[in-house]
Amino acid sequence: MSDQPFFSCEIPVRWGDMDAFGHVNNTIYFRYFEETRFQWMLQKGIPIGGADYPVVVTIGCTFFRPVFHPDTLRIDVFISEPGRSSFMATYKVYTSADRENPCSEGYSKIVWVDKATGRSVALPDAVKAWF
Repeated sequence: MSDQPFFSCEIPVRWGDMDAFGHVNNTIYFRYFEETRFQWMLQKGIPIGGADYPVVVTIGCTFFRPVFHPDTLRIDVFISEPGRSSFMATYKVYTSADRENPCSEGYSKIVWVDKATGRSVALPDAVKAWF
């Protein structure tokens, strides 16, 4: 995996992202990863909702410290392990207060799926070119 992120974006922490303990709820990180994937696919020119599309089949997150509102997160994405129809994405999440040490790290396995059959298909050439 490269030291340089494949893609990076910023996402504001919303008031509603917090839970009863006063910090961002752990489930919200998966929404942050989803938004990051959507922004990255748009920026890279990959259509979402065509004849085939990316689907997350595995996802996880490790939390190092809590995040509070207000804040802006930077999420860096690294891609690896390309296969016939899938690859891995790793996410490093940083707060505006600490841009050097991640507050969490996540991952997802992304598989390309045919809309008509629901079965995996080969990665599009544009995605293969990322590797």
